[in-house]
This record gives sequence, structure tokens and C-alpha cells, in this order.
Amino acid sequence: MIGCGKVSEEKNVPSNPTFAEHIAPILAKNCLPCHRENGAAPFSLEQFSAVKKRAKTIAKVTLNRYMPPWPADPNYTHFVGEKVLTEEQIATIQRWVEQGAVEGSVGYSYKAPESYRSSIRKPDLIIPFDTVALHEGDLDRFFISKAHVKLDRKRFVSALELVPSSMGLIHHANGHLLLYAEGSNTETPGTVRKMETTDAMNSNSFEKMKLINVGGPLPNRIHSAFNYLPGVEGVEYPAGIGGYEVTRDFAAVMNDVHYGPSDTNTVDKAVLNVFFTETAPKRATGELMLGTNGVSKIVPPLVVPANKITKHSTRYTIDADISVLTINPHLHQLGKSFWAFAIKPNGDTIPLIRIRRWNFNWQYFYTFKTMVRIPAGSEIVAIAEFDNTAKNPYNPNHPPKTVAERWDYGGASMRASDEMFQFIITYTPYQKGDENISLERKTTKP
Repeated sequence: MIGCGKVSEEKNVPSNPTFAEHIAPILAKNCLPCHRENGAAPFSLEQFSAVKKRAKTIAKVTLNRYMPPWPADPNYTHFVGEKVLTEEQIATIQRWVEQGAVEGSVGYSYKAPESYRSSIRKPDLIIPFDTVALHEGDLDRFFISKAHVKLDRKRFVSALELVPSSMGLIHHANGHLLLYAEGSNTETPGTVRKMETTDAMNSNSFEKMKLINVGGPLPNRIHSAFNYLPGVEGVEYPAGIGGYEVTRDFAAVMNDVHYGPSDTNTVDKAVLNVFFTETAPKRATGELMLGTNGVSKIVPPLVVPANKITKHSTRYTIDADISVLTINPHLHQLGKSFWAFAIKPNGDTIPLIRIRRWNFNWQYFYTFKTMVRIPAGSEIVAIAEFDNTAKNPYNPNHPPKTVAERWDYGGASMRASDEMFQFIITYTPYQKGDENISLERKTTKP
């Protein structure tokens, strides 16, 4: 077998696999979400010629399970959109490459991609944010950006999806919506203002961005309406679960978008994909955050000495039954592993997620295949390890130095060189039968 890993020989591996019949379906499901035009990956695998050129590399990275990236342990819990190859699929790729990477049906190619950038479906509205110029040698940079929108009527929004064009450079983005009363805002539709700042959470910055009305009623604010982390794909829940009602006059605000150090001159032009629905939101979703900036303390405090590997935990007891839809573990560059579960009042354990090898570059919002009920009185526990040694390839400091949470402007520092330990849970109050509601993505185009 090609590569340095091992894979068992499967009885169902075709004796003479071809690209068109056997390899293309594997790549379409597990690789093309990123390796396509306008995708997150640096090159496309939409044509046979591109796959053929990189066939040996594909064999190696799939054998070693470096690709496709899916940090969550599939033997612990399962989620929507898992990108985990079976032993049979890996063996098929190996055999295909060893036999010369045969094309099969001549002229085969993947279906041409749509012109929009989305992992959900074709957006009903695309809101552009202002272009951000990034320069070689830049360190952490924080921006605030606002895009004003006018609609012909009030609408229901089922999902929001932030998509940057320079995905490898954004460390995170948090956004909210401002809903203006009829006639309270007189800005020209489509107006976008951007301000570079290292103090994106400072209230003075919001005044300069005109995010606070002067001489009129304050807009309603929907906090944390959309977010982005490396690797994140959009999520749309079943009709009536989550979502928002937006006024005719509203603004989408990235109240802090964080670009990490850049080794090249480039630009980023992020867009917010908006998905409308005719179904009014019937069940609101909430967000529970454990750890940094959250409802539970970290034990011991998050300080990682140089040349040490440390373990920390955070836990919180809920007082009402909840149905969990999506979870998001979040660490920075020293992260080594992550494990979360809930302990019910009777002592039974509910597995949530286990990541044995943390990868800062892939921080998904993990959505369960069906909602997970956690009963009142359960304790939610998250445990994380941090590796501050020279053996950690993501360690930003050479030689290593002590790293900890750093607090500024009323909250924890969001710089990747500082540390965080968060476990974010998106939930809705439990209703009988929630365990049977599928959260699988829609597959049809509108």
C-alpha cells in the first residue's frame, strides 16, 4: 500500500477501481465541499486531470487519515456531514493509485459548481461586507464591519452563513443583527462602513460605526446571530426551529472579525448568505457557553507553563430539560485534546464529543443527526489538554513561553497566541419526541 499507514484489505474493494465509478463518489461527498471553485481548499479536485495530478498525495493523506479533516472521534458520537472514510474506501483509493489511477468513463467530470459560495444551498440573499486588505507580515488584526439592508417586507430567516474569501486567515468572526423600527434609519440601502481597530469591543467603536441610533429609537439586537471559525460550514435546522424574523430595515454587523498573521498580500471579501423561509420561528434556540467568558469556571485556571502539557476541566449543572442541536468546542493553538459529556442525575453518561488530536485549523460546529436530550439536573463536563512544548507544531512561541487567558476590554483576549477553553452548546427547550427529529441537511435546491 502507498504511504506509511496501514489499512486492512476489505472483501468489497473492487479489483479494478476506476475514477468515474469508484473514486469520484468518494471525493464528491468528502472532499469537494472544500476542494472546489470558491471552496476553502487551495486547489480544486472537480476535474479528473486535477485528481490524477495529485493521486499519490491523495492516497497518502487518506491512508494516514490526515484528510478529509474530521477531528471528532466517530467511535464516540456521530454528527451531520461527517467526513470519515471507511477502511473499504481507503483501500479502494490505494488500489486505484497502485493500478495507475485509471479514469474509466472518458471525459467524466464533476458537475460544474454553482456561482455562489455555500455549504447549505443557494442563498436567497447575499450580503457583501467591505473588502479587507491583508499584508505580508501583518499580526493579529480586528475589524468591525456593517452592511445595511432594506427588504420589501418583513421576512423569516432560517439560517445565516458567513463565508470569507480568505478562509485560512480568519481566526473567528462573531456577528449580530440590528433590527430597525419602520422609518427609524435613513441610511442608503447597501451602505457598508468598515473600521480597523484593535479594540473591536469598545463602545466608542460602535458609535463611530453608527451602530447606535442618535435621536431615534435604538434598534433591536439579535446577539450572536452568525459566527465563523476555521472549517465551519453553515447549519440550517428543520422548519420552525431557530431562525429569526427580520424587519424591512436591518443591518448585519461583524462586531469582531479577527484575521491572524499573514504571510502574503491578499484581500478578503466576506459575504453573509441569508436563507429565507415562509415558516415563522416556533421554537427559539439558546446558547450555553462553558469556560472562557462563560457560565462555568476553568479548573485549574487556564495557565499553561512553558514546556508543559496541562489538563483543565469546566462543568455546569442545567436546571431544565434541553434538546441539544449543535456543539462547538473551542481552543487555540496549544490545544491537544477535547472531551465533553453530560452526567445525568442517575449517574448515566451522555457522550457529546471527543477530539483526540485537536487541530486549530478545523473547528466545526458539530450538529447531531437527531437532537440529544439532556435532562434537568445533569452536569455537563468538558475536559481539555494543552500542549505548550516544542513538539506541538502549532505552538506560536519558539522557544515556548507561558501562555494563559488574557483579559482586556472586559473579556478574554481573542488573539490566537493567547489561550481559550470554551464549550458552546446550541439548544432548545426539550419537547417530547425531539429525539426523533432529524437534523440532516436539506439536499434539494430551492
